[in-house]
Amino acid sequence: MGKKHKFDYFDAFEKHSKLAVAEAKLLVETIEQFTEASALHDNMQKAHELEHEGDLINHEIFKTVATDFITPVDREDIIEMSQALDDIVDDIEDVMQHFYMYDIHFMHPQAIEFAKLIKGSCEALDDAMCDFRNFKKSKNFKSLIVKVHDHEEQADQLYIKVIRQLHVEDRENPMRVLVWSKLFDSMEACCDACERASDVMSTIMLKNV
Repeated sequence: MGKKHKFDYFDAFEKHSKLAVAEAKLLVETIEQFTEASALHDNMQKAHELEHEGDLINHEIFKTVATDFITPVDREDIIEMSQALDDIVDDIEDVMQHFYMYDIHFMHPQAIEFAKLIKGSCEALDDAMCDFRNFKKSKNFKSLIVKVHDHEEQADQLYIKVIRQLHVEDRENPMRVLVWSKLFDSMEACCDACERASDVMSTIMLKNV
């Protein structure tokens, strides 16, 4: 009987972080090419397909971690890492769905700036994830994690700026303030999700060095 192939959890994490990057790139594309909410169906379908790929990765992780005799890190940490990555992809898909559900008629000028920060957060997280398997020996891993936090701080500052701008410049249009406040809430949540995933990686590192 041939030797059973051992499941590579770190490889699965990397695949999921790359899905997050792909989803973030799709968000940027969606905003740059926006004409009207009713035209978002194709990109929403692409986003859902990426989200489904992430679900399949997590299914394999959960199925394997339940039966593996030995895992590279604690089972609870593997599950938490998987869920944190899944949250990122889910949150980005949510943004595109909200564009459609709220039937927006224009794209806010700061939306593309926010989307590019989300993309940068996902790319920084993916860079860190590609080095995650080497966290015990890597000299770069900590600095890669810091880059994720830097993007989240930039997102916080942009969020404060755009929410104030909405209430100052659009106060006579309360519906616009309400809708775009909710949309920017959703976009800011994407960067928060990247930071949470990087925090899980940092915690795993501290527990295992």
